[in-house]
Amino acid sequence: MILSSASPAEATLSLAAAVAYAVTAAGAARLSGTAARRALLVAWLLHAGAIAAGLLGQPRFGFAPALSVTGWLVLTVYAVESQMFPQLRARWALAGLGSVAVLLPLVFPGTPLHESASPWMPLHLALGIACYGLFAAAAVHAWMLQRVERSIRQGAEPQAGLPLLTLERLTFRFATAGFVLLTGTLVAGIFFSEALYGRAFRWDHKNVFSLLSWVAFAALLLGRVRFGLRGRRAVSVIYIGSVLLLLAYVGSRFVLEVVLKRAA
Repeated sequence: MILSSASPAEATLSLAAAVAYAVTAAGAARLSGTAARRALLVAWLLHAGAIAAGLLGQPRFGFAPALSVTGWLVLTVYAVESQMFPQLRARWALAGLGSVAVLLPLVFPGTPLHESASPWMPLHLALGIACYGLFAAAAVHAWMLQRVERSIRQGAEPQAGLPLLTLERLTFRFATAGFVLLTGTLVAGIFFSEALYGRAFRWDHKNVFSLLSWVAFAALLLGRVRFGLRGRRAVSVIYIGSVLLLLAYVGSRFVLEVVLKRAA
């Protein structure tokens, strides 16, 4: 049930963050650039507080907390980029996503991290979430890249507010960084599975989807270096790789927690 597993502090901060995100998204067209950035900053800080409040007690992990942290990481990337590129325009979309992401853990809190889990498990999970955040940032930039290309073809002003080549470079930088972290996460899972999970490595759906995502992004980066892959094809591969990675953990945990009603 909603709020059943959340502390009062986490619930209060989550609800406040959701309201702040919603106000930012709804008023994006009417707020000045400075006012919109400040409103988004308030929402981002409240979101960070909600995540911290959830970790202060017994840490819980599942698809909803993973999406919440991923959304916060994407907004962190946007906050940094907006300082370097004030003309970046994606506040309303990211604020809308943030308002949903911050509320999900209240409805689906996940399962507590087992006390007997390896001390390295939090690091392994953190690497995985960071990987999600980087690939989510790459997907967001790919979406903006598509908008710019469409605007150019229609002879209109680019809607993202950034030059096409700049967006393209940012997209591939995030994809490359995410690929490095994904590789490290997969290597750790394959060769240190017993230390992390207390069992030998096995080819379950999570690992299969993770490997398929790795293959997709490896093909993307290799195609970029060897054949100059770009444009719609590159964006399509980014979307495919991101969806596969989403299915790997978030999708499998959603099925376990929501569909099958199982803790693990």
